[in-house]
Amino acid sequence: MKILVINSEYPPVGGGAGNASAHIARLLAGMGNEVLVLTSHYGSLPREEQCGNLRILRGPTWRRHADRSSAPEQIMFMLGAMLRSLGLLRSFAPAMTLAFFGLPSGAVAWLVKAVAGVPYVVSLRGGDVPGFRPYDFWLYHKLAMPWLHLIWRNAAAVVANSQGLFDLARAFDSRVPIAIVPNGVDPKEFRDGSRQWSPPRLLSVGRVVYQKGYDVAMSALAGLKDLPWEWTIVGDGPFLGALQRMVEQNALDGRVRFSGWEPAERVKQEYASANLFLHPSRHEGMPNAVLEAMASGLPVIATRIAGNEELVSDPETGLLVPVNDAQSLQDSLRELLVDGARREQMGHAGRMRVEESFGWESVARQYQTILNKAV
Repeated sequence: MKILVINSEYPPVGGGAGNASAHIARLLAGMGNEVLVLTSHYGSLPREEQCGNLRILRGPTWRRHADRSSAPEQIMFMLGAMLRSLGLLRSFAPAMTLAFFGLPSGAVAWLVKAVAGVPYVVSLRGGDVPGFRPYDFWLYHKLAMPWLHLIWRNAAAVVANSQGLFDLARAFDSRVPIAIVPNGVDPKEFRDGSRQWSPPRLLSVGRVVYQKGYDVAMSALAGLKDLPWEWTIVGDGPFLGALQRMVEQNALDGRVRFSGWEPAERVKQEYASANLFLHPSRHEGMPNAVLEAMASGLPVIATRIAGNEELVSDPETGLLVPVNDAQSLQDSLRELLVDGARREQMGHAGRMRVEESFGWESVARQYQTILNKAV
């Protein structure tokens, strides 16, 4: 089957959705499909790559940051991908389009169907679902709602990556059947070897935005100065300045390190150096960073929200706390920071959990089944 995959994010550009689309595209190509990926160009990345049955085309978007993009950049990608995809119809002639995000990718897939009758599947990732991160996206969702209804209802299938995102999507449009296929991880890419479990070395990985709840974690850790912890935050974003001010205000200099955006191989080294993963997010679809941390053998303290609670088994692989509750987070941190043996036990259990239930091969097979039925 010829499959057109559309996503404005694709490694090394973007976050969890880009990572997911890359693994799924690679594995679909490995199953004998001919896969073409349309994505964003950035920096010195090649405009075109060919890896066996997988071909990657990168179009202009004027993208300024590898880890995030603005609304104008997303619109630029959408318009460019529309032109590029229509131009490919004769030379590639896809049997199916797989669009990551209802917008902007879903709009491109809808156009390809309208022009050439090519069915499409939409993979919902979080921010493209009304009700997700309302403090950031309420205006975007209000403007996008009519288009999202149109795109979803014309899709051959709509897929959510967690039960929580499924519930949010159904609340928005109950007329659309929605399947659930979780995110995955390749445990072989992450080291689960020996590590030092003392002193406590905390790690967080993700865009530095209000959604991630790092401000709550900072408040919680400010009350734990009597313990010898260190916290590394990998990522960049508009909330960085506020967090740096919190470090100064709470006299946490030397305790908190902001490493900025890092390439994938360097992030894996950060996982290997840490011994506790901290994910106090306010909203998630299904967080790749938590999957990667568990694959690396790290225990996880996370908020009890959709996505997190489907991954972290409390108290076997980590602890779950109420969202926006600094005191509960502080109590859970104190509980684990003083107990390296328990953190080690949780980390091993987390690694076993992702090996058994969250491999990318299983995810890709589920997408292959959905695509086959849609055709």
